[in-house]
Amino acid sequence: MDSNSFYFWLSQHPQLDIQPVVAFNPHRDKLLALDFTEENNALTTALIEDTSKFSQYITETLQAANSLYGIGGYNEHRTVYARSRVFDGAVEEDARCIHLGVDIWGDAGTEVAAPLDAIVHSFAFNEAYGDYGATIILMHQIAGAQFYSLYGHLALKDLAHLTEGKFIHAGEVFAHFGEPAENGHWPPHLHFQLILDMENKKGDYPGVCSLSDREKYLRNCPNPDTLLNLIQWAK
Repeated sequence: MDSNSFYFWLSQHPQLDIQPVVAFNPHRDKLLALDFTEENNALTTALIEDTSKFSQYITETLQAANSLYGIGGYNEHRTVYARSRVFDGAVEEDARCIHLGVDIWGDAGTEVAAPLDAIVHSFAFNEAYGDYGATIILMHQIAGAQFYSLYGHLALKDLAHLTEGKFIHAGEVFAHFGEPAENGHWPPHLHFQLILDMENKKGDYPGVCSLSDREKYLRNCPNPDTLLNLIQWAK
């Protein structure tokens, strides 16, 4: 299956009861679309290389817009990854800059729930500066389809009593947004990504790719908002 096949499969199963990944009431809460491309002049090198200042920027931006979360980023060409060697390539052209998930920016401790029934595929603490930090990957087997959802930048406590193969009910809270010290040293947020083929990886999968690999990874990583259904509410 590729992304187009996934979209078609999803369109053929409108009866799926997809649960919210984060609590959000569109009649009460606001979502703010956040831009992490070079078009955002506020993202200076000094800002993005200082986790405390970067976190303060996110907090103040959300407060100014009276928004519960900031959201966005799928297939976005980002400038913020220059802060970490994790995203470097052998040559400049191979540097990873295309974001493959949707980020939901909010308070540390925000609860994260499974959108559909799942089992725990794998988990890890990817602790390098700029990496995912605490990470959980769920496997979904539904109506003849198998795919995976990745949750990055979580709280380290979420891994403490987890086991591979554990069943997670749709709507069950199983994780939380992590603090910078446990989430790869980022402002608190959730990286939510869909993956069709894990390519034998466990506890980790690229959440950012190079320009040259963009089409390859977009075929394997469908737009996560097909399950989130949040972008429509972002201003």
